[in-house]
Amino acid sequence: MALDISTGMYLVALLRAYGVDTVFGIPGVHTIELYRGLSGSGIRHITPRHEQGAGFMADGYARASGKPGVCLIISGPGMTNITTAMGQAYGDSVPMLVISTVNAHGRMGSGAGWLHELPNQQALVAGVSAFSRTVHTPAELPGALAEAFAIFDSARPRPVHLELPIDVMLAPARDLPVPTAPARTTPPAPNADLVARAADMLVGAQAPLILAGGGAVRAADLPALAEALDAPLVMTTNARGILPPDHPLAVTLSPSMPETRALIAGADVVLAIGTEMGPTDYDFYEDGGLHIPGALIRVDIDPAQAQRGATPALVLTGDAALCATALCAALPTRSAKSAGADRAAQAQAGLAALDADMRGDLALLACIRETLPQTLIVGDSTQAVYAGNTGFAAARAGGYFNSATGFGTLGYALPAAIGAALAEDTPVVALAGDGGMQFTLAELTAATEAGARVILCLYDNQGYGEIKTAMERQNVPPLGVDILTPDLCTIAGACGWTVDRVETPQAFEDALRDGAVRAGPTMVYYTDTLRAAYRSGL
Repeated sequence: MALDISTGMYLVALLRAYGVDTVFGIPGVHTIELYRGLSGSGIRHITPRHEQGAGFMADGYARASGKPGVCLIISGPGMTNITTAMGQAYGDSVPMLVISTVNAHGRMGSGAGWLHELPNQQALVAGVSAFSRTVHTPAELPGALAEAFAIFDSARPRPVHLELPIDVMLAPARDLPVPTAPARTTPPAPNADLVARAADMLVGAQAPLILAGGGAVRAADLPALAEALDAPLVMTTNARGILPPDHPLAVTLSPSMPETRALIAGADVVLAIGTEMGPTDYDFYEDGGLHIPGALIRVDIDPAQAQRGATPALVLTGDAALCATALCAALPTRSAKSAGADRAAQAQAGLAALDADMRGDLALLACIRETLPQTLIVGDSTQAVYAGNTGFAAARAGGYFNSATGFGTLGYALPAAIGAALAEDTPVVALAGDGGMQFTLAELTAATEAGARVILCLYDNQGYGEIKTAMERQNVPPLGVDILTPDLCTIAGACGWTVDRVETPQAFEDALRDGAVRAGPTMVYYTDTLRAAYRSGL
């Protein structure tokens, strides 16, 4: 079906054909034609207060929904603002489509000083995108979008940037058809012979082990594979919840910790699936203590990534879910058990050796999980998240993620939780500190406006407490870390939030329950008083 519309309007019709139902963007003079197409399209538009917030919202939306988060961004400052969010999504393999304008042909990159002009937007985002492409004619647009969705559907999902020159966006697209069901690529399946070899190695192992990363959160057959092998399953931060908290094979203690490393060192065959095996998961303290003496089987959709870091004995290239299913189907009946539950329990015993602050924060996280079963938890770089990354057991796969690994941004939790809450249409918990919160404080109004059911658990220690502690440990006089923190409760109230100040575990639990039944967002504000109460209850 061909329509007599502009290319900007045509782009919106194509997005709808690909199943896009939500976009995050701030209208600008250069993107008005896109908004002509959005009106009446059936696509929901969410207005953040900063383009970095748009990117973080798209990130949270993508992780919660499994679909790419889509952003509409102006040229120039819109692009520079969103690159931090693209960097986080790139580091964590999150699908994100960033659509921007760029100055018209004859103006772009001219150096003449046109509004929002940058020398080269593509060069700007080259390091934080799978690819960046300028759409020079209306006819190129369907192919460019098809290529973007091919990345999302069947390759390592990362941000893609498409830019439309203003003259192209305004050009007619009357002769171009809008597909009702665009052809989509499918995730790659593993080589059958290599699957058989991997299955033989795993079945023959005396002490098999599985390491799972964020790429495996939608591998539905992975729990069955672990059970068939009687293999402990170590879950990195983004993989928490693949096995539920009470599963005897579940290992949530970080592979950067000695007990989990001992488990890894004692395995004769290790299956690493959907994990880049990066240092922020496996060597967070940079002590070089991870050793894998057993045979390593790596499963990754990115063949280059499978060769980085730990050297594999065998590589299965393909989608983690398809690989897990294929391995399950290839396993013969396993007669010998590997004492998997005992081995997992020995690693998990390391949780008891954590310091009191961490164990107290883990108790706080457990309260969230038990009070709001199945609720998704989104974190910033803050104390509860550092503890959670060390050992928290999430209730469901994909139910716990944050920005404290990989790229490691601040200001992520609130906007990412907004995106996730809009995707799930249920309450989502955000964990933030007062320092990180001030990076994206303006998104409080965006949450209220969007009707996002976010429960923001805000820890206020009047500054950058983690960095202050690190300075003191290294005998550096604390500087720049004791910052002015405004009255965040008053600010949140002025933005339409309900605010609960809590000092006891019971009050914290009550505030969570109350927040879960409200139609709008809730801030649960706490200080070291609550953290001390959880420590004293250990």
